[in-house]
Amino acid sequence: MERLFILNYLKELSNIMNEKKDYLIELDSVVGDGDLGLTMSDGFKSAYEAIKISKEKDLGRLLFTAGKAMSSAVPSTMGTLMASGFMQAGKAFKGKETMEFKEITELLKSYAEGIMTRGKAKPGEKTFIDGLLPAIYKMDEALAKGLNERQVMEAGMNGAIEGYNSTATMLAVHGRAATRGEASKKLKDPGAAVAVLMLQALEKSVLMK
Repeated sequence: MERLFILNYLKELSNIMNEKKDYLIELDSVVGDGDLGLTMSDGFKSAYEAIKISKEKDLGRLLFTAGKAMSSAVPSTMGTLMASGFMQAGKAFKGKETMEFKEITELLKSYAEGIMTRGKAKPGEKTFIDGLLPAIYKMDEALAKGLNERQVMEAGMNGAIEGYNSTATMLAVHGRAATRGEASKKLKDPGAAVAVLMLQALEKSVLMK
């Protein structure tokens, strides 16, 4: 897996966030200010546009460049968090021109680390992290069992969906949703829905290579 994989993944992220823009707007309008769809669509588009014609072979530099572009394009809270994920992943993969499939979870873990460090979010606080971390856990389990790429990615998707659904039982700690108090528990988190979309894009990128 080389630079083309990163380019394809960013392209798929841009595509799916654009396709699901209205879906994210609708979800966010219930618990937030309704701009999530625009932020994700514009942000991931900028991330892809920043690297799509790049000849850079260093995967870390590609990811970091994508993050910086996203940060500039959508300097909102969620945009900054997503950009931080890319920049942390860039640091983790700096100097690497290739990655093995088994390192796919390292990519996601570094992305999650960037977001948790920047946003001070912890598992169980009804955020994007609660969609991404279960996906990572499921993928690690599948890799440990020696399952193939399709099975690993299916496990990741299942984990992300389960994580997203589980946010309906969590009390919101961050953002506008937190002002709802106990009433926030029955609502699913739009950020975790973004994690599901990211796994969909990743699955497509992995299986097309």
